[in-house]
Amino acid sequence: MMISTHASWRAGLCAAAIAFAGAGCGPNIDVAAALRLESVTTGWVDVGPVGQSPAAHERTNKVVPSVSFMVKNVTDQTLAPVQVNAVFRRLGDPSEWTNGTAQAAGSDGLAPSTASERLVIKGGVGYTGTDSNWDLLENSHFVDATVAVFARYGSRQWVRIGEYPIARQIIER
Repeated sequence: MMISTHASWRAGLCAAAIAFAGAGCGPNIDVAAALRLESVTTGWVDVGPVGQSPAAHERTNKVVPSVSFMVKNVTDQTLAPVQVNAVFRRLGDPSEWTNGTAQAAGSDGLAPSTASERLVIKGGVGYTGTDSNWDLLENSHFVDATVAVFARYGSRQWVRIGEYPIARQIIER
């Protein structure tokens, strides 16, 4: 009797392991081929005054890099959940400067041939100064930036799905 209990316990454990592994994997889809960015806009967002210069009693402005887009599922399967990550880098510097994430689709997923709502991802780090926002973009210390957009669905690894220069323009919040 002990042998059969042990054997059934093992069989149950194996079945549970197979079911768990299968549930976490879902369909084997190439994320880079499955998701496409549409209507991409980049620029700098005015995040408002960040304080005053104590000596000059002037307002300090801040602009941060931003990217907005829609994520389209170009497969014939619902993908869930879908997350995106934007990594901003200054030109000439390969290291990450700032980043942001967004949820393109929750547990209901992104249905086949549909696009997410427009997502806006802003970096937390940017440029500050007493210049106007437009003048900050023309300052001699200003360095242009790029954004690499990564996506994943479910528990898969992050995959790059696009890279864009950040336009030297102020965009609305």
